[in-house]
Amino acid sequence: MENKEVLLTVKNLETHFPVKGSKKVVRAVDGVDLTVYRGETLGLVGESGCGKTTLGKSILQLVKPTGGEVFYYFPDGPKDLRKMKNRELDAARKNMQIVFQDPQSSLNPSFTIYGAMSDPLKKFGLKTKEERRKHVGDLLEEVNMHRDYMDRYPSEFSGGQRQRIGIARALSVDPELVVCDEAVSALDVSIQAQVLNLLNRLKQERNLTYIFISHNLSVIEYISDRIAVMYLGKIVELADADDLYRDELHPYTKALFSAIPVADIDYHKERILLEGDVPSPMNIPSGCRFHTRCQYCIEKCKTEDPEMKSYMIRGKEHQVACHRSDEFVEAALAKDQAAAPERPENPIAKAAREAEEAGEKAE
Repeated sequence: MENKEVLLTVKNLETHFPVKGSKKVVRAVDGVDLTVYRGETLGLVGESGCGKTTLGKSILQLVKPTGGEVFYYFPDGPKDLRKMKNRELDAARKNMQIVFQDPQSSLNPSFTIYGAMSDPLKKFGLKTKEERRKHVGDLLEEVNMHRDYMDRYPSEFSGGQRQRIGIARALSVDPELVVCDEAVSALDVSIQAQVLNLLNRLKQERNLTYIFISHNLSVIEYISDRIAVMYLGKIVELADADDLYRDELHPYTKALFSAIPVADIDYHKERILLEGDVPSPMNIPSGCRFHTRCQYCIEKCKTEDPEMKSYMIRGKEHQVACHRSDEFVEAALAKDQAAAPERPENPIAKAAREAEEAGEKAE
């Protein structure tokens, strides 16, 4: 992205949960540094239990962090959300919204769609019922649904339609930042593609910024401008999406991306199988937290936690936290000189292109 404007910075963020009856804590988020730029989609990927969702909720203060800073860049300057009083934070939430994985559970089944969407509108300025009904109708049309759907109940809609309603509700207070937490994981591929196309269109029309959380690497590749890879509460690699999929530098990223299914018998990529289970966030290994499963582990990895280092590869910044990163960067640059086989088309990208060509419909 050219002329990057910072919207959010996260500094040494920690979210630890006490374990009842024990002195131990679950270190769900354990020292995350992150910058989010205005107008971008930052993908956040990692195995289940790595802390992705907790990080997203901690940024929005839906889960209270136990340490660190979260600076949001308001028109009058950056403010640490952690230090805001409840009333000030409530006002700030107009700028930050979330779309959950399961719209069924996030929509009250006893409320109509209008009922579910009208309360925040009343809180943030639309006082009359006529104003609110018009606004809800406009939002539903913006996500390709009929405005008269506002008088129906969540049970009357399919999963894809409910997720569109969830997106409309998130947009109802005109936010700048939207956290999408596994927002399409419960949908089949064709509906995923439609919803992703919708999110991309809304991003352009509304100048939105997304933090997109997913375990689906094909979805992450398609939707993201930059991607952060998370392991056991920390970011271990961060780069532009195209660069990360071409040059995975961290051993964990290499293993994670090697598992992406490819529907092309002529394309071969070595599958890297990780040994052992993911360590518990209550008992994180010393040194590099990935060293117990890493085939590239050296003695230093067992005792020293690697710092995030920044490299310029083909003119773009690529960050990685690994003691052997210099070697991996050198190998990536050497590989760049050789003719590499072209990767097959991302199945999500293909489905999204076909959905766009066919004309997007709300199922």
